[in-house]
Amino acid sequence: MPTNFTVVPVEDTPISNPDYDGEIMKEEDKEESHTAAGHYSGDETPRETSSLISTDHDDSIYGKNMALYEDEMESTPMVSSLLNKLANYTNLIQGVVEHEEAESEDGIQRVTVNGPQMGTFIGVFLPCMQNILGVILFLRLTWIVGTAGIVEALAIVFMCCSCTMLTAISMSAIATNGVVPAGGSYYMISRALGPEFGGAVGFCFYLGTTFAGSMYILGTMEIFLTYIVPNAAVFKAETGEPTAMQNNMRIYGTCCLAIMTLVVFVGVKYVNKLALVFLSCVMLSIMAIYAGVIQSAIRPPNSQVCLLGNRTLQNSRFDKCLKTEVINNVTTTTELWRLFCKGSLGNETCDEYFKLNNLTEIRAVPGLLSGVISDNMWGHYDQYKTIVEKKGQSSDRALDNTNDISYYVLNDITTFFTLLVGIYFPSVTGIMAGSNRSGDLRDPQRSIPIGTIMAIATTSIIYISCVVLFGACIEGVVLRDKYGESVKGTLVVATLAWPSSWVIVIGSFFSCCGAGLQSLTGAPRILQAIARDGIIPLLQVFGHSKSNGEPTWALLLTAAICEIGILIGSLDHVAPILSMFFLMCYLFVNLACAVQTLLRTPNWRPRFKFYHWSLSFLGMSLSLSLMFVSSWYYALTVILISGCIYKYIEYRGAEKEWGDGIRGLSLNAAQYALIKLEEAPPHTKNWRPQLLVLLKLDSDLGVKHPRLLSFSSQLKAGKGLTIVCSVLEGTYMAREADAKLSEKNIKAAMAKDKTKGFCHVVVSSNQRDGFSHLIQSAGLGGMKHNSVLMAWPGNWKQAESSLSWKNFIETVRETTAAHQALLVAKNIDTFPTNQDRLAEGTIDVWWIVHDGGLLMLLPFLLRQHKVWRRCKMRIFTVAQMDDNSIQMKKDLQMFLYHLRLDAKVEVVEMQAGDISAFTYEKTLVMEQRSQMLKQMQLSKTEREREIQSISDESRNSIRRKPCGQKPAQSNKFQVPTVILDEEAQLIHDRNTKSHAILNDKATPTSDRVHMTWTKEKLISERNRLREANMTVRDIFNMKPEWENLDQTNVRRMHTAVKLNEVVVRKSQGAQLVLLNMPGPPKNTGGDENYMEFLEVLTEGLDRVLLVRGSGREVITIYS
Repeated sequence: MPTNFTVVPVEDTPISNPDYDGEIMKEEDKEESHTAAGHYSGDETPRETSSLISTDHDDSIYGKNMALYEDEMESTPMVSSLLNKLANYTNLIQGVVEHEEAESEDGIQRVTVNGPQMGTFIGVFLPCMQNILGVILFLRLTWIVGTAGIVEALAIVFMCCSCTMLTAISMSAIATNGVVPAGGSYYMISRALGPEFGGAVGFCFYLGTTFAGSMYILGTMEIFLTYIVPNAAVFKAETGEPTAMQNNMRIYGTCCLAIMTLVVFVGVKYVNKLALVFLSCVMLSIMAIYAGVIQSAIRPPNSQVCLLGNRTLQNSRFDKCLKTEVINNVTTTTELWRLFCKGSLGNETCDEYFKLNNLTEIRAVPGLLSGVISDNMWGHYDQYKTIVEKKGQSSDRALDNTNDISYYVLNDITTFFTLLVGIYFPSVTGIMAGSNRSGDLRDPQRSIPIGTIMAIATTSIIYISCVVLFGACIEGVVLRDKYGESVKGTLVVATLAWPSSWVIVIGSFFSCCGAGLQSLTGAPRILQAIARDGIIPLLQVFGHSKSNGEPTWALLLTAAICEIGILIGSLDHVAPILSMFFLMCYLFVNLACAVQTLLRTPNWRPRFKFYHWSLSFLGMSLSLSLMFVSSWYYALTVILISGCIYKYIEYRGAEKEWGDGIRGLSLNAAQYALIKLEEAPPHTKNWRPQLLVLLKLDSDLGVKHPRLLSFSSQLKAGKGLTIVCSVLEGTYMAREADAKLSEKNIKAAMAKDKTKGFCHVVVSSNQRDGFSHLIQSAGLGGMKHNSVLMAWPGNWKQAESSLSWKNFIETVRETTAAHQALLVAKNIDTFPTNQDRLAEGTIDVWWIVHDGGLLMLLPFLLRQHKVWRRCKMRIFTVAQMDDNSIQMKKDLQMFLYHLRLDAKVEVVEMQAGDISAFTYEKTLVMEQRSQMLKQMQLSKTEREREIQSISDESRNSIRRKPCGQKPAQSNKFQVPTVILDEEAQLIHDRNTKSHAILNDKATPTSDRVHMTWTKEKLISERNRLREANMTVRDIFNMKPEWENLDQTNVRRMHTAVKLNEVVVRKSQGAQLVLLNMPGPPKNTGGDENYMEFLEVLTEGLDRVLLVRGSGREVITIYS
């Protein structure tokens, strides 16, 4: 609907100055010339901001009235500037003339912009007419009418013309949806369907145009060798075999291709100058046909056809259609008689069929009013090497069928309806000639729809009328005579021409020459456009051109492919090939229009309003049907070629974002799928780990543990959801650049490990909150993670801060609260990469508690990946003393059988023995350290020293006793005392800490106070600490009874120690050990003890995966 604009003038003093106005216009002219001189390389879609919008402003231009928007002027233009650029915008013309592209001194190609002058008639209508009307009309349409009959021929024409008309409607909608730069059809398809489809279909369009050149050259040579200079044939057809004709076509076709390639290489300006001459030849030939039809109604031509019985004879070998003739009252034999008989008259030995049947001479062109249309109404399909016979003509069959048939007109190919469709379809191609010249048009959005549709309508009328007129004017046996052998080697359609048959012969010859030159000119530029887009890396070399813009390498490849078509040697065999390529192209043009219409994207606003998605789908269906109707094996071959190109671009090509319809279709499909997924939770049979991978970054914002990404891809084998996340501390405004750099580094690491998934980096005030937010909110709708994968904090004991292990435990708690599974990989840097191949080994599963079956599902998923494929699966379970271990093993084996899992089962019995002294000692050391750290409140570095000191002293005093052995009689654990020097050092450190705290409050940058200790100072300090009822020696001399320890910690440590002993004994050589991860303590007071339990549990194992299920069943025995 029309939109009304109101322009409100804003007065300002500087702008009212006429001198100043002149300066402004000069500056704008400079900017316009600069932007217009830019060259579009094809790497990306030309954005409007690059050629229409200038962001360089002078504050004085806009004056004080626009001061409110002065900050926005740096990135956005004023409306007046935008409209000025739009008014002066011209798209680049097609680079098909020598002077259109020139290389500047700095090596940057510049395009000279000339004002487009062509309108609808010259720019679109005539080029489409020239490309549509051509070789098939003159060489094969009469044969198609005679073979298929008028009714079926009209059906063929109607199907093909309907396909092109529907495609033209879709193409008009796409072409009028914005400015179409030079590039035409390929540009429209690729930008509407994306680089994958665009590259595949664009390459098919290129191959179709190239094979069209082969067809036109073969047509040119057929006219030359058959109708103009038949004596120029190198190979003579003695026995009627078509191989001689094909060999002649190959030799002369190759020579013609070389000449045409040279002409195009020297300069296409000669081709452009001759285009009007070639078009004139086509129009004159068509006018001669219609004039001949009118002439035949008044006075039919004298061309005669000789029939022997009902068989059509080749009359190029005789002059008179007589067996004998009387000359001077003497009966003599004719040349025709001598072809079938041997010996003199009276003693002859003649062909039996020749003796039994009489000769009949009929008109080749009876005329429009002769009534021959009734005989040509229905089809006459024949087999290969059958004689062309006139239906309804009387004849006597000979008993001897071994006679020579080389004197008759024969069918050189087995004919059927679908074959004729494939041969005819190239005659309606060429509808994109107007869109290919979009850069030369004055108003492409108006000219392309009108000119293309009018050209298709005009040519359709011409084809339909020719089908009817040929069937109404020409004898049926002559129509089925493909090469005019029954009319003395004359082109069949030329027998109808007026004033002379040579008008059509010469006109069709030059028409085919011009069409071949146009194909050799256009095809290399299509290939060059594809290569310059960079979507097929293999074709990069063909994007180069010589100094005048001619795509030399692309021309050579085009000539080589064209030579392949010429070596086929038959126009009837080449035509279905190019039909497939063009039909594939038309199919995707219709698909592009239908997709854009159904998606209703905001940018889909074509000026051409006479389109509908149903018409596009009908055109798409018709194109696909015609492909398989013409030749199903050619159709499958073309689909396979397109599929291979599609996959090649998808995996190796450059990523392009062109705002294509396929991307919009994917978004709509994803939205629909997400809404459907959210309606109900996934069933157990559909459950798979949807991973949220929590990564840590190093100081350079690189991935700290890249093998965590490798393990995630191995665990999923490319299936399901993977969200890789990390957290940066700070504020987003301050660390926006770091977040983007981190995300880039993570994506690079994912690409290196071939991990398919999504990446997200958040900035939070601390890592704990950041990971908490990710666990809660990562994903979208029903596509959310159900499992969290993270690395074990390796050096949590020696870390300067306790935040690492505290954050770890909080993450464990939050995943448990969110009912999500947790996978913790310990010693992750020793895990295999995706390039490794593990030899024979085992994946050991220690199934302690059942929390949904995730422990048994993970090894199965891992073994689907080639890294773990050779590993066997073993499942261990623990039996108590009162359990029947034999029955447990049988039950577990049956359970695994129902689960369809192949694994070795082993039941491990845990002896119910007394808690060992080692367990008590480990628990005591753990509690002492926790108590000491709380009371002394040591700094980060001092705590490291104290922990290490206690660990060393405890390790020296501990004597590990055998399992089940009673503890010492005293039941006391003596912590060795620290020598005086160490004690002095500890006191010194604590005082230093106190001083540091005081100094930090006063002067934050003050250094630690260094004190020189003497014996007197040490004694006085010890006395001071005794008064405070806490001395360092008191701490180290704490001797709690084993029975007074926290019995919960003792039991847990006992379980960890005993279980670790069994796991190490059974699985120390395993490639991977999977363990149930115990839950964290409910109160935060025992967090450090929890870390110690896990450390003891996994001690001595190389690769460990701690698994904590979500509680829901993830594996089922049911189908």
